[in-house]
Amino acid sequence: MRAIHHHCHLPLPTPPPATKLPPSAFTSTAAAVTHRKAPSASSSSAASPTAIDLQSADSQAAAFWDYQFLFASQRSESAEPVPLRLVAGSVPADFPAGTYYLAGPGLFADDHGSTVHPLDGHGYLRAFSFAGDGGTVRYSARFVETQAQREEREEGTGRWRFTHRGPFSVLRGGKRVGNVKVMKNVANTSVFRWGGRLMCLWEGGDPYEIDPRSLETVGPVDLVGRERHDGDRTAKDRWWELAGARDVAGLAVDVAAHFLKPVLHGVFNMPPKRMLAHYKIDPTRNRLLLLSCNAEDMLLPRSNFTFYEFDCNFELKQKKEFVISDHMMIHDWVFTDNHYVLLGNRIKLDVPGSLLALSGICPMITALSVNPSQQSTPVYLLPRFSESAKGGRDWRVPIEAPSQLWSLHVGNAFEERDEVGNLNIQLQASVCSYRWFNFQKMFGYNWRTGRLDPSFMNMVAGKEALLPHLVQVSIELDRRGACSRCIVSDASKQWSRPTDFPVINPALAGRRNKYVYAGTASGSRRFLPHFPFDSVVKINCSDGSATSWSAGSREFIGEPIFVPRGTKEDDGYILVVEYAVAKQRCYLGVLNAQRIGEADAFVAKLEVPKNLTFPIGFHGFWADR
Repeated sequence: MRAIHHHCHLPLPTPPPATKLPPSAFTSTAAAVTHRKAPSASSSSAASPTAIDLQSADSQAAAFWDYQFLFASQRSESAEPVPLRLVAGSVPADFPAGTYYLAGPGLFADDHGSTVHPLDGHGYLRAFSFAGDGGTVRYSARFVETQAQREEREEGTGRWRFTHRGPFSVLRGGKRVGNVKVMKNVANTSVFRWGGRLMCLWEGGDPYEIDPRSLETVGPVDLVGRERHDGDRTAKDRWWELAGARDVAGLAVDVAAHFLKPVLHGVFNMPPKRMLAHYKIDPTRNRLLLLSCNAEDMLLPRSNFTFYEFDCNFELKQKKEFVISDHMMIHDWVFTDNHYVLLGNRIKLDVPGSLLALSGICPMITALSVNPSQQSTPVYLLPRFSESAKGGRDWRVPIEAPSQLWSLHVGNAFEERDEVGNLNIQLQASVCSYRWFNFQKMFGYNWRTGRLDPSFMNMVAGKEALLPHLVQVSIELDRRGACSRCIVSDASKQWSRPTDFPVINPALAGRRNKYVYAGTASGSRRFLPHFPFDSVVKINCSDGSATSWSAGSREFIGEPIFVPRGTKEDDGYILVVEYAVAKQRCYLGVLNAQRIGEADAFVAKLEVPKNLTFPIGFHGFWADR
């Protein structure tokens, strides 16, 4: 069995004293994303974090260090579950027995000078197991042993040398020019358990199956049947190709795709079908829904989407393919009783950036840029079942929502038909402005220097409207499928703070819901007013009211997760990880979902051992025992 190596940090590059920090930005002092442990409080160095800022927890120096420690690498693993110490409150006796799995990156720097973007960090799966009846909560964590992880981690010594640059990074201590190891499947984005099997997903490759108890990696799983992509479609399966009356432009795209596919697969090792990291679970039909697109879609003005529906035995019950003449990037999506719904993010190919990216001088993501040429947002209503497409609207034609929005995450969608046959579809989503979203600057990472700049995520006053926030999209279709109205409105007039990671009671996925929970910012930090998040907001979609709960001083949070308890929609608990960056500790917080906004919303707080403190996670999943 492979050895589990101890927690290991190296010193961070130290910024100058707080008095010398530039007044308007962090850029000149942003530290490398290696994020190692800084000198201790006992150090005599005047430039250590403790010496820099013992006076004010709301200084630029404190903001700088807090942001860095949120992305501090963790090399330790805990294969054997360890009990968590209860530091406040108590785990309720009626808290269900089960496991909260949290996916995210664990490592951002190797031992040879290279750093990577947080999205390229090796997947590190965390598990919090609840015994039930208010009993002990145990924690375990392991790296997902992807092909890239096995290649980049030295067996025995645990030392790391990055050889895959990933889509968002450029190696400094490894091969740069001509490095075609781009598709670094790090399985770090999301996780689900379905049919007794646990899977970690990434945006662009096969899921990795994990043993649910030991967290040991089983291996990659080809759920979508790659070998069948070109030969298994019968005439019945191809009803969607009514879209395919090929014009000259369409034929040109076909030719380009024909030549691109072997290059992307043979040279860059990209799978023909790129599995998206976001999945959906339909509780009504008891199905797992997955979505893939073609590898060449990132480079061509056409999008190929394939939806898969699996029963609880992983038997493929349905597969639907759609070809859309629009150059889009989809990260998250949603479903209703009769539709798959996509909020399209329009992109375009950056030709000079593509050449630099292919050479290895720039990250591969440099090949793309947002396309703000249209002042609306395309909403595609794709028929989920063949009968849904008969006599209805032409799904190839999007509904143009009257705002230019970049879709980040979708909490839920549902559809309802009135007595005369008109259809109303509503979506709840987090969106931001095209003017703010930047592929190369997400999380404030600078690939040229390998450093993090908190200022990108914390824009100056007056531009808050560009940042992520929750909206409600309401679409009305008449009996013939024609759109009579499409409205985009704020999910709550009472809550205008930057907000993302919307979640609901999973039992209501695809059906009308009243409540949405999300991560948000309280605005209490002068130099980190918008991100990282430090609060959970509960929004009542029926009247727009909002209530919130905030973590402690210099504590951040990740995505909240709803754990159902009873039959009422908000009868349950919210699990959220608290990152106490000033202490370099992690806690698991338990909130009463019905009491958010009240003094007694907080239920329990459990402490992760300090040697197992981990960086920010992305998406999680609650699995009942």
